[in-house]
Amino acid sequence: MTGKVSLIGAGPGDPELLTLKAERLLREATCVVYDRLVSDEIIAMANPDAKMVFVGKMPQCHAVTQDRINEILVEEAQAGHRVARLKGGDPLIFGRGSEEAAILQAQGIEIEYVPGITAAQGASSITGVPLTHRGLATGVQYVTGHRQADKHLDLDWKRLANPDTTLVVYMGVANIGQIAVGLMTEGLPGSTPVMAISKATSVDERRMVSSLANIAADARDAGLKPPTLFIIGKVVSLYGAQGLPLENEAAEVAAHG
Repeated sequence: MTGKVSLIGAGPGDPELLTLKAERLLREATCVVYDRLVSDEIIAMANPDAKMVFVGKMPQCHAVTQDRINEILVEEAQAGHRVARLKGGDPLIFGRGSEEAAILQAQGIEIEYVPGITAAQGASSITGVPLTHRGLATGVQYVTGHRQADKHLDLDWKRLANPDTTLVVYMGVANIGQIAVGLMTEGLPGSTPVMAISKATSVDERRMVSSLANIAADARDAGLKPPTLFIIGKVVSLYGAQGLPLENEAAEVAAHG
């Protein structure tokens, strides 16, 4: 009999942020297909008898292509496995979960989504920087700072440069300079505060507060590496409420690195 694939969000890193449903399905799975950003602590929760398949990717280094990942999911489900497809964050927010689901459904394979806390929510909660706040941000926008095959970023800078919303940039380390210029060109002030947070909620978390005009240089000087999330907007000014004043800027990396 054909098995089933559960597309599971593993959250931002902290194993205690995993949902109860995700944990149950992980323990019941007979095959676990997991990404690089899934923490070792979460992997350790899996059924000890399950077949473990690592399909992690790194920037500009895809040892396992997306096409091959799709094939693996189909093969394991058709072999009768209860497959737990573990993804960092949430499978439907820059996680390619819907792409994989479409392939599986075309093969007649049953799927289900299990939501996870996305990196933006994890970074917001761990730093105390809200994504929305009365008087500072009436909404939030999520955008990816990376294009497939390293193509040029062609974003709607005018829409994104809204001073009354919070902008969260995923996968933006390599292009944060271009992103900052695009936003400032459309009128977002260079003084707009920016928080960069790497590996949010994990033991290796690093965070830094800068400004839109300086973030590219500060991130480069700090040696920030993926996965790093950028929160751009007036809400970052509230980071001082956590006892870490905005004026410390790039020094905050050392304090949390």
